[in-house]
Amino acid sequence: MADSATIPRPDEDDSELKRSITGRLLFFYTLGDVLGSGIYVLIGLVAAAVGGAFWIAFALGVTVAAITGAAYAELVTKYPQAAGASLYVNKAFGSRPLTFLVTVSFLAASMAASGSLAVGFASYFDTLWSAPPALLVSLVFVALLVVVNFIGITESVWMNMLMTFVEVAGLLIVMVIGIIHVSRGDADFGVLTAIDTSGDYGSPALAVLAGISFSFFAMTGFENTANVAEETIDPYKAFPRSLVGGMMVAGLVYVLVSMAAALTVPNDVLANSDAALLEVVKAGILPFSTEFMTKLFSIIALIAITNTTLVTIVTQPRVLYGMAREDVVPGVFAKIHPTRRSPWVGLIFSGLVVGSLLVIGTLVTEAGGGIDLVGRLATVTVVLLLAIYALVIVTCFKLRGQDEDHPFFRASSPLLVVGLVGNLAILYFTIWDDPYSLVWCAGLIGVGLVLFLVEYFFGNKGTGSRTPDLDATSSATKEG
Repeated sequence: MADSATIPRPDEDDSELKRSITGRLLFFYTLGDVLGSGIYVLIGLVAAAVGGAFWIAFALGVTVAAITGAAYAELVTKYPQAAGASLYVNKAFGSRPLTFLVTVSFLAASMAASGSLAVGFASYFDTLWSAPPALLVSLVFVALLVVVNFIGITESVWMNMLMTFVEVAGLLIVMVIGIIHVSRGDADFGVLTAIDTSGDYGSPALAVLAGISFSFFAMTGFENTANVAEETIDPYKAFPRSLVGGMMVAGLVYVLVSMAAALTVPNDVLANSDAALLEVVKAGILPFSTEFMTKLFSIIALIAITNTTLVTIVTQPRVLYGMAREDVVPGVFAKIHPTRRSPWVGLIFSGLVVGSLLVIGTLVTEAGGGIDLVGRLATVTVVLLLAIYALVIVTCFKLRGQDEDHPFFRASSPLLVVGLVGNLAILYFTIWDDPYSLVWCAGLIGVGLVLFLVEYFFGNKGTGSRTPDLDATSSATKEG
């Protein structure tokens, strides 16, 4: 860490967003986002790809993600402003088209992630109440989180922290079940080294790489943390500890939960389940009613998925907000609600896009499109984010030596090289394994292109950050 002498914080006084997130809140914001983003939803897909040794995929995946997180920590402490990767790429290359592509790709990835998680939410909800259609459950779920986000960022982050404790409790239940199973002498530790090469992947290396590709969705989410930089108190101290620390803790939990699941439940059962961790609870190892524990764990899983989806929906309107301030998308997305101080137009738009993804995906699935909606949207998210992660690491190197006249965190250069190679390798394999995901990526990016063209031909240049709505409310009392 560079010298920590007190200096003026750039953009602290003139930001339209309120600094209210402490380092502790930021840690749980990162931890909660990462922990809930995949372990409850996609562990079955990872088990199907790798076999009993699927914990290896989680361990390697989180290692690559944590290294990328270190690059984000360096950049966010140098440029503690909203917009994340888009801001860094713009400062490094000064290319408006490239900046736009990165911004829209990140936004598209976030929306695809929200859609995948909403479908996962419906799967667990079905174990409690199967009457409502899954699509309706997913749409109502997204709408409710839009409302929570509208209420305000401080409330959203506090809710995130509380839900993080609940989702960690759920993962602890799985680990306790694994410990009891092992203590009884019923565990076969050979499972932990078993890699399945009889399926679509004919070699152990390809099977593990496939598992990393599927599991990487569970590693994403940390990049959302960079987008609340303008709302974080003392980001120079808060970000390195909270972002990298949150990733490391999440990775340890992932590995332990994966081992517990593999030791407790046959791999084929995990692989064929839409709610794989629930199968561990159904094994009946705990000295409680299996029916009660199944319902309790389903509720915990719902809270965990809610937590992650809330964070992704927090991010989407803030990306649009930053783009509008730079005249990249219509200035209406820079509107802030006069009392709640939330970017409400971007919120509504994001909710509508995620809802459209769910409707289209459901129609394609029901029409015999032969897709797993959760897996496809997760793959779209991973493809877009891996490309961004690789570019962020390159950007980190390019900006070395610039804007270093204030405290900042410096990531290890050799580790960043390893992270760059890892991201590119996973990206290549993911596209090779599911090339049709590129069609969905193009569709989502196309939505952003339409917004760009609207602003380009019909927008008022130079007014994005000074819309009448912002001027009229600049002196309004901010939420407490």
